Amino acid sequence: MSTDQPGPRARARAQTIADIKRIGREHLASQGAAALSLRAVARELGVVSSAVYRYVRSRDELLTMLVVDGYNALGDAVDAALVDAPADPATRFRVAARAVRAWALAEPAWYGLLFGTPVPGYRAPAADTVAPGVRVVAALLAIIDDAYRGDRLAPPANRSAVSARTSADFAAIRAEFGLTAPDWLIAAALAAWTGLFGAVTFDAFDMYGRDTFTDRAEVFELQVEGLLRMLGFVPGD
Repeated sequence: MSTDQPGPRARARAQTIADIKRIGREHLASQGAAALSLRAVARELGVVSSAVYRYVRSRDELLTMLVVDGYNALGDAVDAALVDAPADPATRFRVAARAVRAWALAEPAWYGLLFGTPVPGYRAPAADTVAPGVRVVAALLAIIDDAYRGDRLAPPANRSAVSARTSADFAAIRAEFGLTAPDWLIAAALAAWTGLFGAVTFDAFDMYGRDTFTDRAEVFELQVEGLLRMLGFVPGD
């Protein structure tokens, strides 16, 4: 009789891959992504390097595994934070933003692999990384679009002109994510997305300088409120 449980060989393989990725993440934190080496991973795993290649074919494949896992871990953190969040979009945006920051501060090396300096010679394969990589921005866009559909946003008095080419790009984004937001709001959402990750990056990588701000959490909250105002949320929403 067949079962859905994996056999001993499959379980052993899954455990070995999990161990390889765990050691890879530890090396990210201690040595940086550019120095990641399957030979070093094999030494720490206690096997010859050729044994590791039976599970991971190259350093780039290991990097891709870590990138995919990182995007999914960040996406899971945001999704978990939003489960019990209130329904109003402004609060949900704040909750999602705080979840991004909390994950980045807890996993600075992993965050750095996703959003820091590119690893020389490595190019993440889109087929593997795009879907997990857009999870957080998809969640943010859904929150912003929900606010627009609920008439919770005040359009700007002066809207920047959008060229036909960029408007076509925005239309593709609307179609991909199932949005109703007009061009002005897509542009604002783009600025909010990059602004959020810029603020998190400055905090996670200590780019302000250690003695510049006493309460970085409060500074981050001020930045998030600025992003909400830019998106058109009314003060106090």
